[in-house]
Amino acid sequence: MSLTQYRKKRNFRVTPEPSGQTRPPTKGAGEFVVQKHAASRLHYDFRLEWDGVLKSWAVPKGPSLDPGVKSLAVEVEDHPLAYGSFEGIIPQGAYGGGTVMLWDRGTWKPDGDPRRGFRQGKLNFHLFGTKLHGGWSLVRMRKDDTGEKHNWLLIKRSDAEARSGEAFALLEKHDKSVVSHRDLEEIAQAEDKASNNRRKNNRSSHSAKKRTSPGNKGKSAKALPRLTKTEEVAKLPGVRRAPLPRTFRPQLATLVAEAPPGQGWLHEVKLDGYRILAFVRKGRVRLMSRNGGDWSKRFADVGRAVQSLNVTNALFDGEVVCLNPEGISDFQQLQNWLKDGGKTKLFYYVFDVPHFDGFDLSAVPLEKRKELLSRLVLSHNPRNNGVLRYSDHLRNDGAAVVKQACRFGLEGIISKDAESAYVQGRTRSWLKAKCLKRQEFVIGGYTRPSGTRKGFGALLLGHYEGDDLIYSGRVGTGFTEASLRHIFSELKRRRVDSPVFLNPPTGAQRRGVTWVRPELVAEVEFTQWTQDGLLRHPSFCGLREDKPASEVIREKPQIVRKKKRSATRARQRNKP
Repeated sequence: MSLTQYRKKRNFRVTPEPSGQTRPPTKGAGEFVVQKHAASRLHYDFRLEWDGVLKSWAVPKGPSLDPGVKSLAVEVEDHPLAYGSFEGIIPQGAYGGGTVMLWDRGTWKPDGDPRRGFRQGKLNFHLFGTKLHGGWSLVRMRKDDTGEKHNWLLIKRSDAEARSGEAFALLEKHDKSVVSHRDLEEIAQAEDKASNNRRKNNRSSHSAKKRTSPGNKGKSAKALPRLTKTEEVAKLPGVRRAPLPRTFRPQLATLVAEAPPGQGWLHEVKLDGYRILAFVRKGRVRLMSRNGGDWSKRFADVGRAVQSLNVTNALFDGEVVCLNPEGISDFQQLQNWLKDGGKTKLFYYVFDVPHFDGFDLSAVPLEKRKELLSRLVLSHNPRNNGVLRYSDHLRNDGAAVVKQACRFGLEGIISKDAESAYVQGRTRSWLKAKCLKRQEFVIGGYTRPSGTRKGFGALLLGHYEGDDLIYSGRVGTGFTEASLRHIFSELKRRRVDSPVFLNPPTGAQRRGVTWVRPELVAEVEFTQWTQDGLLRHPSFCGLREDKPASEVIREKPQIVRKKKRSATRARQRNKP
């Protein structure tokens, strides 16, 4: 896969489209995106993440949920992965000039070997998007009249998501962006307004420079105009005016086997605490967990620290943690803090700002959002007693960063695409690489204690596959006397008569087990999974009150493969 043709067709001094770069290929589900594109002719661009790029087709009439409709899909040049976050205007006269909307996005999973299917001209896959779901096929027909591009057919397969007889009703019913919730006209108007504001600001700046230049001596010299926060934010690429949302889902990272290489990623320390969204509305702060719980009272010190920024309306994304003596986030200390009323200090590390000062920043590239965030937080740090902290990043090879993180005893790192938008839900533009195997599990039962232990002996753990709770093993270490008492009091209130697991333990493993409603979530560290799908050497880390049990699944790392260098290139690089 190559971006040569993509770059050859575009002048990046003119177009706001990302120049991007290829990324290492990934195994398993990748991202897909559908962009509604009002170029010389209105069409839809259908793109699948494939070998580090977006494999792309132009679909003139758009996708249909009717299996009887076979939509023409013309294969076009590969696009960079960063294009999956692009929404805005390509200037007229530039290649593809017109308005681009992010009509749908999500993940896709091939049915069988995708490379074989592509070679044979029939690619079957499933989509998991906001608007498009279920099974689909791309069927190759022939090359176009020029002999350069292949024509394909995009067809919805017959399943529960299909809608026979509806033709293109979906496109009429859902005509707004999944990111900005605007239609094409609103996107165009907002971009035109932003462009006019930038030209106006540039003219004002130019006039001020003339007044203070050496050639204007004797005239009344005025200082250069100082841009306000609002003016600065309004000039960011992809920004739009919008009210602060009432509800919001945080962006989540996908677990990978190894951190991504290359300079296009920002690597942050993986913090071990509670994910918290800080809503600032008319100067008042509300702290919300990822599952919608209000933590404003319990984390009152954090709320006061955010309030010290003196912003009117904003949305910050970060993690509330406690630090051990080495300065490393410690989940057990946070658990202790929640039990003993706060004998240790809390810290709120902020790493994103999806909304600020009346502007939606979700489509602004991550690197620009972090620049704004760092200036805001670091300039106010003395006022909040150090509680509010900026989560900085490294821009280096991912393997080197995660190796260093593991040396210092950290849990791992989060790698984020520097050009990516903020997308609610789990994405592949944020990746997490861990030093230790550690994740959440649902508690479905407990065993009787033995010896001098009181309360219970071990917790029976599980994870969800669809609607089924799958037994994952038991954990009997890592508890303190205080945690045993606290957890047992919670377990007693949730007792039920029958197993909650799809595959509960049998025989001797089942004796002495008390079943409980699957509502409590435990964080557990372990060495590996067995072939039977059970945990090896698990150790309890703490209960998680910030994550709903229904969202706990088995985390399976995806493989980021490195490109192999040819022997010739390797010899050339090694020449003195």
